[in-house]
Amino acid sequence: MTPDYIIKNANVFQTFRQCFEIRDVAVRNGRFYSVLAPGGPLSDPSVPVYDASGLYMIPGLIDIHMHIESSMTCPARFAPVALSHGTTTIVADAHEIANVFGMEGIEAFWSQKTPLDIFWAIPSSVPATHISLETPGACITEEDAAELLLNPYTLCLGEVMNFKQLAPEDGSDTQIRRMIRHCRKARGRDIRIEGHCPRLSGADLNRFIYEGVDGDHTQQTPESILEKTDLGMFLELQKKSLTPENADTVCRYGLYENIALVTDDTMPDQLLQGHLNHIVRTAVYAGIPVEKAIYCATYTPARRMHLDDRGMIGPGKLADFILLKGLEEMEPAAVVKSGRLAWAVGFKDGEGEKNTPFFPSHFYHSVHCRPAVLEDFILKAPADAKAVTANVMQIHSFGTATRQVQRVIPVKEGRICWQEAGLSLAVLYERHGKNGNVGCGLVEGAFTKPGAAATTWCHDSHNLLVLGTSPEDMILAQRHILRLEGGYTVFSQGECLGEARLNVGGIINDGPIEALSGSLGRVRAAMAGLGYKNNNEIMSMSTLALPVSPELKLTDRGLLDVKTQKRVELAAAYH
Repeated sequence: MTPDYIIKNANVFQTFRQCFEIRDVAVRNGRFYSVLAPGGPLSDPSVPVYDASGLYMIPGLIDIHMHIESSMTCPARFAPVALSHGTTTIVADAHEIANVFGMEGIEAFWSQKTPLDIFWAIPSSVPATHISLETPGACITEEDAAELLLNPYTLCLGEVMNFKQLAPEDGSDTQIRRMIRHCRKARGRDIRIEGHCPRLSGADLNRFIYEGVDGDHTQQTPESILEKTDLGMFLELQKKSLTPENADTVCRYGLYENIALVTDDTMPDQLLQGHLNHIVRTAVYAGIPVEKAIYCATYTPARRMHLDDRGMIGPGKLADFILLKGLEEMEPAAVVKSGRLAWAVGFKDGEGEKNTPFFPSHFYHSVHCRPAVLEDFILKAPADAKAVTANVMQIHSFGTATRQVQRVIPVKEGRICWQEAGLSLAVLYERHGKNGNVGCGLVEGAFTKPGAAATTWCHDSHNLLVLGTSPEDMILAQRHILRLEGGYTVFSQGECLGEARLNVGGIINDGPIEALSGSLGRVRAAMAGLGYKNNNEIMSMSTLALPVSPELKLTDRGLLDVKTQKRVELAAAYH
C-alpha cells in the first residue's frame, strides 16, 4: 500500500516522551500511515511530498468540556472557527439550549453537520437546581437521558452540579442518581460522569466522588488540586484555573496524567482570537512546560473520553494535526482534519456556508414576559423602618463566584434606598411564559455610574436579567431585549450604548460570528464604561443567576444560598 501523501522533516510531537523529533509522516485514508525517521525510501515517486522543515507538528487539540452556546452561536457556525485555531475534536454539553427547549433544542444542535468532530455530553442538570427553586424553559428527565445514551456520539454525563440532589441527607433516590445508574449500565459503553463542584471539600467532596462523579472543571486552587487529585478526580483546567500558583502545583507534583486543558466558555469575540490553543498558551505563560501543556490538550483528554483513535501522531490514529511555526504563540500555519486540509493561511473551502444552520420558527420567538415598569425597581419596606440589613451579592474582579455580605441601607418613606447605598439592583424576570415570577437581589461591585444592562443569556435557566443603578435605564434595557427577541444590551441616561441580538432561544445568534463579535465587544466596552470591573464582564453578570456557583445567587423565585439550596430573604432585618 502507498500513502496519499507524505510530510517530511517536521518536528513531530512524541506523545509518550513529551518532546519533539524530526520525522517523516505519511497519511493514508484519513489516518496516519507511518511515522519514520527522515531518509526512508518512498515507495512510489508519484506520492505527493510536502516539506515541513522548521514547522512543529502536534496532534489536533481535543476540548472535552465546553458549551457551544457560550460562544452565542450554533455548531455549524462554531466549527470552522474552532478548526482554524487547531481544535479538531470537542465534547459539547448543550445544557444551555436544553434549558430553553429541552430535547427539541438538543436535537437541533446534534443534527447539525460540521467539519469538526463533535461528541456530546448528556445535560444532567436541566434545570441546574430544581423547578421549585428556579424556572427553566424545559427539563431533561432520566428517560431523556436514557434516550440520549443510545447515540454513539454520547461520551459522558454532563457536569453534575447539584450536590443536594446527588447526596440528599435522607438518602432518597433522586433523578440525578438514577441518571448516573443509567450511564453505568449502558451496554458496551464506558460513560464518564463529569462534575461541577466549586469549593467542595472534605467529607462533602468524598461523598460527591463516592456517588460516581470523578471529574471537575471549575475554578481551582493549589489546595483543591491536591485534594481532588489525591481522591482520584480528573481535573479539567480552564483559563481561570491557570494561575502561576496552580501551574506550580501541577508541575511540582507531576499531575499531568490526571489533568486536561479545556475552554468551558469562550465568548464570540474571544473565539475569533483563539480557542483551546489560547488555553494552551495561557498554561505555558502560567509556568507549565509547553510539551506538557500540549500533552494535556491532546492525549489526556482523548484518554479521559475513551477517544482511542486520536490524541497522538502514530500509525492507525486519525490524521488530525496542526502545523505550527512556533510553540510560544500556538498559532496554526495549517490544520488537517482526518487527513484533509481544513484550514491554512489564505485557505477557505466554504464548509461553513454549506452548513447554514436551521432552527424551527418558534425558536426565534421564545421571550415571553411582560414589559418592565418602574414599580419593579422599588424595594418596599415597613413604613416605620429607618434602615434595613440586607443580604447582598458581592461580585469580584476575577471569576464568577459571589460572596454573601450584609449591608445596612437607609429606608425612607417605606422604600429601601439601594441607589444611595452605592449598590446595583438585579431583577430577574421569568421569560418562558410559565408563571411570570420576578426575583430581586442587590449587588455590590457592579456598576458605579448611572445605567443598566439586560440579557436573556443568563445561566442556566436563561430568564431575563436586568442589572443597573438607574430604574429608568433598567426599564429601557428590559423592553429593548423584548424587542430584540433576546440578547444583551446596555443603556445609560436613556441612550443605548450597545446591543447583541441573540435571536435563537434568546441565547444564540445564527448569523456570522464576526458580526456578533463586534456587537458583543461594544456591549462589553459599555459595561466597563459604566464601572463594571471583571475579567469577563459578560459572564460575571450572566452567572448572577447561576444557583450552583458560589455563594449567593438570584433566581426568578428570589435569592438562594448555593451551598444549602435554601432561599435567602433580601431583608435580613429592619431597624
